[in-house]
Amino acid sequence: MNDIPQDTGDLLTLTADIVAAHVGNNSVAISDLSLLINNVHSALSALSHPAEKPEEPLVPAVSIRSSVKPDYIVCLEDGKKLKMLRRHLMTHYGLTPEDYRAKWGLPADYPMVAPSYAEKRRVLAKEIGLGTKGRGGGRKPARSAAKPAVKRT
Repeated sequence: MNDIPQDTGDLLTLTADIVAAHVGNNSVAISDLSLLINNVHSALSALSHPAEKPEEPLVPAVSIRSSVKPDYIVCLEDGKKLKMLRRHLMTHYGLTPEDYRAKWGLPADYPMVAPSYAEKRRVLAKEIGLGTKGRGGGRKPARSAAKPAVKRT
């Protein structure tokens, strides 16, 4: 539809042409003339602003309740089973975890990683001593077997 008027000058010209043609071929009372002009102008201006489509409600690929399993998380966007959801969301949909949670109405503590995977990573981190610095735990630095050099004067 490239014939839609874009500025008010074109809109007024079209309105005048349509009203003049209608009045020239039909009998219109003078009191109804202003109403006719207003109706034609409103109809033409509505053409330049098409009606918005009603937004469809979001339907997840799986139910939210069944999206978290011990070994994987199901993406609500496409139904894929993943261990880590964050990268999939960013690369395929451009969504951050916060955007994803907001879009689907998920709680702030909704996991982005499968529970079993998170547990494996937690155990591994504990084994290597992560998070224990300054608390007296963790690995001790290895002592060197060599004696310090003595300075002679």
